[in-house]
Amino acid sequence: MEYQFKIQLKGITKPPVWRRIIVPADFTFLRFHYVIQTVFGWDDYHLFEFEDKEYQSSIRIAVPSEDDFDFGVKTQDASKVKLSQIFRGNIRKLLYVYDFGDNWVHEISLEAFSDDKRKEALCLSGKGNCPPEDCGGSCGYADMKNIFQTMPDSEDADSYRDWLGLDKNEIWDATAFNIDEINADLKRV
Repeated sequence: MEYQFKIQLKGITKPPVWRRIIVPADFTFLRFHYVIQTVFGWDDYHLFEFEDKEYQSSIRIAVPSEDDFDFGVKTQDASKVKLSQIFRGNIRKLLYVYDFGDNWVHEISLEAFSDDKRKEALCLSGKGNCPPEDCGGSCGYADMKNIFQTMPDSEDADSYRDWLGLDKNEIWDATAFNIDEINADLKRV
C-alpha cells in the first residue's frame, strides 16, 4: 500500500512552499522524516516531531528522549511506528514540526492511497524553495525575502549572500523547485 500526501509549510506565502509525494505505507515515521527533509531541502540539523495539533496534542511521534515527560502525551518512537499504524480510520492530517527554535510547522494531508506496492518515496509536484536553515522562522524568512526584493544592493542583502554562500549580486530564489533533483535525492533515502 502507498499514500499520497500534500505537505505544506505553514506561514510561508508568495510563493507558498509545498510538496506532493507518494510514500510506502510501511515506512516508519523516522524514514518519513528523512523523506520530508529531502523533499523540502532541510539539512536535518534539528529535532522534529509529528503531532495531531500544535497545542495539547494527543499524538506525538519523535525520537524519544529523557525530556519527553514535558509534552503531556507519551512519545511514540519514530523508528518503530509505521505510517499505516497512524493513517487509518479518520486520521487524515498530521503536523510535522522541525527545528523547535524556528518552529517550522508542516501540514501533512493524506490525499489518496492505493494498493500499489512502491518501495521508495516519489515527489510528484511542488512549489517554492524551502527557507534556509536557521533563518529565524517564517518572520525571519519574510524579512530576508523582503531585503532581497526591496534593497538588493544593501549591506543587509550582502550579509545574507555571505551567510547563504551566494555570489555577489545573486538573489535568493524563493520560487526555485527542481523535481528531478529532489527525486534523485530521494533514491538515497
